[in-house]
Amino acid sequence: MKIPFSVLDLAIVTEGDTIRSAIEKSRELAVFTEKSGYRRFWMAEHHNMENIASSATSVLLGHVAEATKTIRVGSGGIMLPNHSPLVIAEHFGTLATIYPGRIDLGLGRAPGTDQVTANAIRPDRMREVHRFPENVRLLQQYLSAENRNSKVRAIPGEGTEIPIWILGSSTDSAYLAAELGLPYAFASHFAPQQLMSALQIYRERFKPSSQQKEPCIMPSINIIAADTDEQAEYLATSMMQMFTGVVTGDRKPMPPPVDDMDRVWTSHQKMAVQQMLACTFIGGKETLKNKLESFLDQTEADELMMASYIYDYKQRLKSHQLFAEVMEEIPETV
Repeated sequence: MKIPFSVLDLAIVTEGDTIRSAIEKSRELAVFTEKSGYRRFWMAEHHNMENIASSATSVLLGHVAEATKTIRVGSGGIMLPNHSPLVIAEHFGTLATIYPGRIDLGLGRAPGTDQVTANAIRPDRMREVHRFPENVRLLQQYLSAENRNSKVRAIPGEGTEIPIWILGSSTDSAYLAAELGLPYAFASHFAPQQLMSALQIYRERFKPSSQQKEPCIMPSINIIAADTDEQAEYLATSMMQMFTGVVTGDRKPMPPPVDDMDRVWTSHQKMAVQQMLACTFIGGKETLKNKLESFLDQTEADELMMASYIYDYKQRLKSHQLFAEVMEEIPETV
């Protein structure tokens, strides 16, 4: 058996492009990755960022699901403290009713934005952060068939039993995913520092549930794939500039690649970005295969989720295709 592979997309807005175009390219990418053998197409909730157009995540997921036929479509994730669990149950229950058997619901507790914007989304958000475990359970209840006799019901949603994933970037999320017996997606594409500790905690403490009998781990990584290592390194400078903007707070649309990043970032910024991108794999197919086999051997991941931040859309499609080809060559035991 091959290790399943999936894609995380943020509807990235590139310099000189429009938000509408970014959304349509995400939809086209979903169709392309479905044909390329990807298992899931997930989109992430972010707010107040010029370079990301996926703030209304459930709306975009419907746009993507309508254009595809078999690939699973889901959130990577919905930041639950921003929302009422009932409303999320209704939104995703509606998606699951229209597109049965294809919807995933990944849940995180981060704001997906800066603190000022987080307060604008929900002034009592910090209270809901502390109630995150309780609200995950409440969301499960709303989506269950057993909730039919409750006074508060999610319609659509009730009985859809949408698979829920816990998302995280620290060991806190590992404890929760294990306690609830849910599959676990780790955000190692931007916060890799606690990856191995979190995976160990999750595996050791996992309690089987009605949804998941055994631990299931899906780390997310960045992939920049091209015909040659040199071309991939060049294309990767757009991603590096974008993450430099994360460090500095300057979230502009993703710029084109540059020949020399040392003219763009300071040594401090370079160090910070390199720490964030420790789980980033750049190169041609042979280089990627060697690096991915090592990563899979280290993490024993059950599935991989990739993001590919490339300025040129055709090169972005090619990166997804090359990654799929590499993954098809990697056996389950590496």
